[in-house]
Amino acid sequence: MSATTAVVAGDDEDGIGAALENAGVDVTRVTGVVSRPQLEEAGVVEADLYVLTDVGQATTIPIVCDLNEDVRTVVYARRTVPEFVKGQLDIAIDPQLMDAEIVADELVD
Repeated sequence: MSATTAVVAGDDEDGIGAALENAGVDVTRVTGVVSRPQLEEAGVVEADLYVLTDVGQATTIPIVCDLNEDVRTVVYARRTVPEFVKGQLDIAIDPQLMDAEIVADELVD
């Protein structure tokens, strides 16, 4: 079985990227204003997970789902997810409620 891959978008102040790496996931990070070409270059077309840490960039979720119908979409952020992306989101977790290490372990299992 090949390694799990993830694209983590946003500043990742709560360390989900590092936690995923510690769980054995190959992580690619995308920061700044995220565009479709950046997502494609980061490997989201083949990724197993798309983890968004900046709810302000929630518009990337429909783009990711369009590029990869098998990707699991995760928001790991303190702010509420906008209504328009909830239908394409697999899970949203507030870092204040669940530690990054626990979330990473659950995502990899």
